[in-house]
Amino acid sequence: MKKHRVAKSYREINDRIRQGRAVVVTAEEMIDIVERHGDVEAARRVDVVTTGTFSPMCSSGAFLNFGHSSPKIKASKVWLNDVPAYAGIAAVDCYIGATEVVEGDPLNSVYPGEFNYGGGHVLEDLVAGNVIRLRAESYGTDCYPLRKFEKNITVHDLRDGILFNPRNAYQNYSCAVNLSDRTIYTYMGMLRPRAGNANYATSGQLSPLFNDPYYRTIGIGTRIFLGGAQGFCAWPGTQHNPNAMRGKNGVPREGAGTIATIGNLKEMSPDWIVGASILGYGVSLFVGIGIPIPILNEEMARFTSVRDEEIVTQVYDYGMDYPKGTAKSLAEVNYKELRSGTVRLFEKDVPTAPLSSMFKAREIAGILKDWIEQGNFLLGEPQQNLPTVDAE
Repeated sequence: MKKHRVAKSYREINDRIRQGRAVVVTAEEMIDIVERHGDVEAARRVDVVTTGTFSPMCSSGAFLNFGHSSPKIKASKVWLNDVPAYAGIAAVDCYIGATEVVEGDPLNSVYPGEFNYGGGHVLEDLVAGNVIRLRAESYGTDCYPLRKFEKNITVHDLRDGILFNPRNAYQNYSCAVNLSDRTIYTYMGMLRPRAGNANYATSGQLSPLFNDPYYRTIGIGTRIFLGGAQGFCAWPGTQHNPNAMRGKNGVPREGAGTIATIGNLKEMSPDWIVGASILGYGVSLFVGIGIPIPILNEEMARFTSVRDEEIVTQVYDYGMDYPKGTAKSLAEVNYKELRSGTVRLFEKDVPTAPLSSMFKAREIAGILKDWIEQGNFLLGEPQQNLPTVDAE
């Protein structure tokens, strides 16, 4: 194990946070600090680096317990504002998924479908305190005789509201183009024919997992900003793949790590939990996530100074290759190029657009910085780190 010239512990950094002495900067601010002072001195000076991302994250949803009726019901089917929720959990528990569409939606029968309302919008309405129409049906049992139940509720009427997202904060994602001769509608947005545009979905140098590429400080129990409240990393996310291609700086060159997240829905804000309608594709949920990276040593200082031009992703054809399951990389581009507004592909300049918001990512990193400086947010030391590979 390499011996570091700087070595801090979570306890030391949390003590500094409690005392109001912690030095906290955003990931973008850390770039300049490391450039001016080097990674060793930056590690001595800085205690925590904050990150942020705000992007559609389809693999999201919430466990809800709506409390017992009188007489009692064992709900086998549940709807929230006519959006089906999964009721196969217990009598009055359900799970509402972000991508579930309201019953009766024409979907893509009128192409491209608008997908105006679904699970993501229900979640936004709940955190906003709006009234939701709960409807439940049952086949009836001796202990739960009621067969139908209907009631207007708000998030405050729920016994429990737990946001649990199986896959969030993707560590890198592909850049999408369309090489076919027609406009297509995908989860990466509308893609014009013959590579008329290129869409991407990551906040680059502010994105949480880019700033800790080997998950040295991220794992089960890591405290995070989630939807405007304090939440936690609960587990490796689905499709977590630490064995992806990596650059010399350790940063994945393609989709890699993910996290499962959990938090109290009742504490969250509609600023950071926002339903999304994706034309021709479906519904989703914008989720705001920020992860504080403790600067335990100079290695973490170096990781958190990564720049957009040092982060690359792969370009894939969503018109033909991707839907067939035969996608191969057409090119490799960096996030400085993508964020410039155009990227050189196929011997022409292709306009680029993000699905994620850099403005909101910066806001999240700033809010998290303020929370920590004010002593309202302590670091959660992971009880088990995410599965990873050793640095070369």
